[in-house]
Amino acid sequence: MALLQISEPGGGKGESGPPRRRRAVGIDLGTTNSLVATRRPGDGPAQNPVQNPVQNPVEVLADEVGRLLLPSVVHYSGDEVLLGHAAVDKLPSHPADTVRSVKRLLGRSLPEIRARYPRLPYRFDESCPPQAPALLTAAGAKPPIEVSADILRGLAARAEAALGGPLEGAVITVPAYFNDAQRQQTKDAAARAGLPLLRLLNEPTAAAVAYGLDSGDEGRIIVFDLGGGTFDVSLLRLSRGVFEVLATGGDTELGGDDFDEAVMDWVRGKAPSTMEAPAVKEETPIEQARLRVLANAARHELSEKTETTIQWQGRRLKLSRREFAALTEPLVSRTLRVCRRVLRDADLQPEAVDEVILVGGATRMPVLREAVAGLFGRPPLSSMDPDLVVAVGAALQADVLAGNPSGDDFLLLDVTPLSLGVETMGELVERIIPRNTPIPAVRAQDFTTFKDGQRAMSIHVVQGERELAADCRSLARFELRGIPAMAAGVAKIRVTYQVDADGLLSVTAEESSSGCRAEVQVKPSYGLSPEAMAEMLQDSRLHAEDDRRQRILKETELAKRRLLSDLK
Repeated sequence: MALLQISEPGGGKGESGPPRRRRAVGIDLGTTNSLVATRRPGDGPAQNPVQNPVQNPVEVLADEVGRLLLPSVVHYSGDEVLLGHAAVDKLPSHPADTVRSVKRLLGRSLPEIRARYPRLPYRFDESCPPQAPALLTAAGAKPPIEVSADILRGLAARAEAALGGPLEGAVITVPAYFNDAQRQQTKDAAARAGLPLLRLLNEPTAAAVAYGLDSGDEGRIIVFDLGGGTFDVSLLRLSRGVFEVLATGGDTELGGDDFDEAVMDWVRGKAPSTMEAPAVKEETPIEQARLRVLANAARHELSEKTETTIQWQGRRLKLSRREFAALTEPLVSRTLRVCRRVLRDADLQPEAVDEVILVGGATRMPVLREAVAGLFGRPPLSSMDPDLVVAVGAALQADVLAGNPSGDDFLLLDVTPLSLGVETMGELVERIIPRNTPIPAVRAQDFTTFKDGQRAMSIHVVQGERELAADCRSLARFELRGIPAMAAGVAKIRVTYQVDADGLLSVTAEESSSGCRAEVQVKPSYGLSPEAMAEMLQDSRLHAEDDRRQRILKETELAKRRLLSDLK
């Protein structure tokens, strides 16, 4: 198995004195909160050092009043743009012009957004193409990329003020299950914000970097990452500084926001029964925003207390921790199903896991911690602040990639969540990069023509685990033209699949004798939901025997056609 070595580059030659440290940061671009961190040299100042197992001082950079977290909220009012806490203050009064949880909108079409999030208070620009939605605000149309860029600009400005100059490198984290479109839009947002992006880094892997390099521990680690809007589980193998992601799973539509929604629905169910009016009027966007703030505060309070009170519509509603556990049980069960699926993919039992790391502010909920401990038979690690751990790992990675002197040399491997292949004759799939292959990855395979004098070849890029192309997900199609006229089977066409460190796929096809070449970079305009991904994996297991028979039948038919062609 090929490993990606990420180590300290050689020092500059011909320079006197120690090399200048490059200003590099790690950014956790979160659904609910975002933050930026940097690695300070051993003798450098650190205003907010994070206690972490890695013996390198990492500082989470604060704003002018000492707050580490920047709420991922942007308010637009004319020419004014408010970020973070200032924007949160505008949520109850200006919900349509105050964008929150924009990370959930990245890489999605307008129909998909409306189907998945029917209660959004935002207005959308109907003149925009459905695949490029934009929110209508007082400052004009704002696509999700621009809103994300505004958040990144705020974090970059904070970092530049703290480090005394422009940034020279940044690592931005993304959920492990972000698809190509979501990753590409994150990169586009970084470009709009003027950030020199070193790479995108999966959030669970960043957490492992922060936790795992203390003394060269070995073992299997589950990273359980539940943030405000996304959920990821990664199973990693750690061995003396080598990280290998054995399997990943997740749900990009599950997070703390959904637990808040459960509380909101509970309040809605309680409040009408106490009202004298026989019919309850529909909630206004302002009322919905206020209720969301109350539900979020109640959820946070229940992490510290056994009971909380919600004031709504002139009533005092008491919610106990036990009631909260009951009404959020379906959400907790969804997280555990993902964990079991990841273990099944790696052919492991829960007891084979050595450690469980909790990441994301939502993991503070006792109901989740108890469920995770029950599944794996051990209390999860939570010595680091779950809100900060991803940014710490990203900062360490950024420092290494920027070429700063570091005592850490480590390998960092992510994997492809589904197989990538090409359709061949007979509508069969030839896998080029199998699922769970460590990335970055490059794989090539040679193909040939089927007919005499064939001058072009159609390349159909597919994703999935089934044997027939019709049962897999179509990613892209392109044609290689200019193939010299030859007898069938003589031409040699090399098809190369390359997945970069950000999980983006490029496919090239080249004929060896003429050098004619064609290529495509896969940037789907819509995403593949975790549910669809899980269904694809399940279908591959259920239909494995049927697929095997279909493949044998198709290959036999192809052999017969070729034989008949040769006899003519």
